[in-house]
Amino acid sequence: MTACRLYAPQITQITKSGPSDKSPLPMAASEIRSVTATAIPLLLDDIDTDRIIPARFLRCVTFDGLGEHAFEDDRLQDPGHPFDQPRFQGAGILLAGRNFGCGSSREHAPQSLMRWGIRAIIAESFAEIFFGNCNSLGIPAVKASRSDIEKLAAVIEQDPTAQLTVDLTSLTASVGSISIPVALADSARDALVTGQWDYLGRLLSRSEEHTSELQSLAYLVCRLLLEKK
Repeated sequence: MTACRLYAPQITQITKSGPSDKSPLPMAASEIRSVTATAIPLLLDDIDTDRIIPARFLRCVTFDGLGEHAFEDDRLQDPGHPFDQPRFQGAGILLAGRNFGCGSSREHAPQSLMRWGIRAIIAESFAEIFFGNCNSLGIPAVKASRSDIEKLAAVIEQDPTAQLTVDLTSLTASVGSISIPVALADSARDALVTGQWDYLGRLLSRSEEHTSELQSLAYLVCRLLLEKK
């Protein structure tokens, strides 16, 4: 059975050198203004969450280890799948097609991509629930036109070591001399650039305040119980 463990991903500006399951993962919340990494193209339409992470891997207790199973069935059927190609190993930005992440609402799908090493996704469009799950994990999921994504993919295919930057401040994606506009809902963008996406991190950052409040509540509960006696 696959083991899994939830965490807050590395953010702000990222240059990936390998899958996230092989690297220490920070717990602190932070603002995400840009993501820089090599990229991996997968310009297919209607990729559902069962293809991203097959259902048999949903029986895990935590999320650790899911990264190595991303697109496992697709990779078994296609020896040339991009996620198996050595030249794309360590990529941190995924280029995808239309309606990416459709199907069931499983959070395991973006979790597996994140743990493979993906830190941002550029697609023509996203399934709504998948998009929300990405945002809550600190993975910018931005939209661009098919023709613009194909421009980025062409550069990446020619030079897989090229660094692609997704800039949430200017809402652009650029690699080499190519720069394209990307779109992201204002609410999602604001949550990422202000750090409000990381609810766990925000809770932990105020742990002393919450502990003090809980202690005072415990005192009140004990007092009420004594008064009832």
